[in-house]
Amino acid sequence: MAGHEIFIVDDKVEICRVVASAVETLGCQVSYFTNAADCLEKLSNKHNCSLLITDVKMPDMDGLTLLSKAKKIAPWIPVMVISGYGDIPMVLEAMKLGAVDFIEKPLDRNSFLCRVKSVLNKDNLQHSVDGKSLTKTEKKVLKMILDGKGNKEIAYILGRGLRTVEFHRSHIMKKFDVDNIVDLVKKAIPMNMDENE
Repeated sequence: MAGHEIFIVDDKVEICRVVASAVETLGCQVSYFTNAADCLEKLSNKHNCSLLITDVKMPDMDGLTLLSKAKKIAPWIPVMVISGYGDIPMVLEAMKLGAVDFIEKPLDRNSFLCRVKSVLNKDNLQHSVDGKSLTKTEKKVLKMILDGKGNKEIAYILGRGLRTVEFHRSHIMKKFDVDNIVDLVKKAIPMNMDENE
């Protein structure tokens, strides 16, 4: 990991220091910023950033706006987004803007460092369903999950029982080999869920 420079952006300096300290154990150089504008300025003058890690909730400029602007300056730079307030629409927006990963707080140090290493090694998440195809109903349920609908709303729309929807959701999670909604959204986004089945 030596030779990589990582930019970290969070309005709380103590969080910047903790994340920087963790990433430095990989042998990377770290620059951290407590506001997005300073990061963009450095990015404009110095294009050898290997990875940009940003929080979402910040005053002045939020992490998704930073992501969008950073991609205009240096489209090749991978961006990881971190948030303690993530929901499906936010994850979708981040991924559409070009984020390589979306991580929920609180961070698990080992898992976080594995994900950083994965991005730096360009070994990003494989967007497959492990060869297991989804049924028509599972595709419908997944599309509604990606639209931000909850189990009760999905059950009402499909005219099915809540337990049935929970059963389908559980099967979808197993097929995608994920245990949380954020990872499900990240893996499902590349699939064209707008196709009429």
